[in-house]
Amino acid sequence: MSFLFGGGRPQPSSQEKIALAEAELDLIQDMYNRLAASCTRKCLPKDYREADLNKGESVCVDRCVAKYMSTNIKIGEKMQQDAAARAGQAAPSVGGGIFGR
Repeated sequence: MSFLFGGGRPQPSSQEKIALAEAELDLIQDMYNRLAASCTRKCLPKDYREADLNKGESVCVDRCVAKYMSTNIKIGEKMQQDAAARAGQAAPSVGGGIFGR
């Protein structure tokens, strides 16, 4: 009953925290795999001639990763804004409710 006395939402249990951390790790791993596949496909030739990247490949991979991360951040911010806007529409306006201010 802590929610009645200013506790807010109930705190997640240890098992729930572990599940959330595992889900976040899966998302990060998926993003890394997509980034690696995309930048490899765009920047590296199919036939490897050298063990190390040459200057052009290195610059290409660097720019690809920067663009991928920048785009990922912008999409995340936009999704958060959209979610906040939807939550704001669903919640009653401040000062309204049963007291009618």
